[in-house]
Amino acid sequence: MVRANVPQSQASSSQIGRVALEDSSSPYFLQNGDHPGLVLVSHSLAGNNYNTWSRAMSMALTAKNKLSFVDGTCLRPPSEDLLYGSWIRCNSMVISWLLNAVSREIADSLMYIATAHEIWIDLRERFHQSNAPRIFQIKKLLTDLQQGSMDVSTYYTRLRTLWDELKDFQPVSVCSCGSMKDWVKYQNQDCVMQFLMGLNESYAQIRAQDLKMDPIPAISKIFSLVVQEERQRSIHSDISGSSLDHNPILSPKPINAAVKGSSYGKGDKGGKSDNLTCSRCHYTG
Repeated sequence: MVRANVPQSQASSSQIGRVALEDSSSPYFLQNGDHPGLVLVSHSLAGNNYNTWSRAMSMALTAKNKLSFVDGTCLRPPSEDLLYGSWIRCNSMVISWLLNAVSREIADSLMYIATAHEIWIDLRERFHQSNAPRIFQIKKLLTDLQQGSMDVSTYYTRLRTLWDELKDFQPVSVCSCGSMKDWVKYQNQDCVMQFLMGLNESYAQIRAQDLKMDPIPAISKIFSLVVQEERQRSIHSDISGSSLDHNPILSPKPINAAVKGSSYGKGDKGGKSDNLTCSRCHYTG
């Protein structure tokens, strides 16, 4: 019910403003955990990682329902609007999140920009790389990437990171004739080839087995097979090492082991070597 001394239009505007602030789907809504010191992404913007940083930041702001403050869709309302104060507060909050997600040198250069949208545009103009050089760089990294001293999981993770970034540059095709399945199949085969080529030569046997499969399985299946091979080798290595440690015949003897009845290290003038007895394992000879 509207009070008699409050105009109807003013009461309606006040109600609309209150609903906008309390509605969790509204961009003006702030959760209890939202504060200026919040860090939304794990890796700060250093300049050369803008593409991955902007994607991670966009997902984080979308989860917070604040992406509209950086893409320009939530414009500043007039100063007489009831939501003006809420917009200023949310805009300042998003600016704080952006400053927390960049290096200190970059943050100092953004300190006096008034809106989150202007900061977003400024970062894009400064650090965004055009498609062609970045695609060339990614493909060069894929060509040079080898397993080396990495385990299979780490090597595969680095490949997946480059594949996903490269896929982000590819145009999205819409096809209803069914030929897209052949293109997806070819992409999977290309990923399998890159993964197998970069493996160490110790995996030559499992590589040959995978290439004989027809059709070639998904890259995730190939990765699972190689990881199983790696784990089997680790188990055999542990068993072999344990056998050497517990077998007195197979375990290596110290060179300076004490020997009974010999002049070890002082020439071969006394006694036969067959009568020598080791003080550690008690074997003769």
